[in-house]
Amino acid sequence: MKRYLTIIFVLLAVATLFIGLRFEARWSGIASWGIAFIFFIFAAYFTKYIPNGKRSPK
Repeated sequence: MKRYLTIIFVLLAVATLFIGLRFEARWSGIASWGIAFIFFIFAAYFTKYIPNGKRSPK
């Protein structure tokens, strides 16, 4: 499950930016970019759980 967290956090960041920038509130741009930045940090952290495709010899 952890290897799917990268794509989940990237999609959450994109959705946050899409929804947050549609509102015409005063701080919506800053807030949405801040939350998206946090999601991108988490996505970068969980990239270490993505398998690299190399098989270990048995």
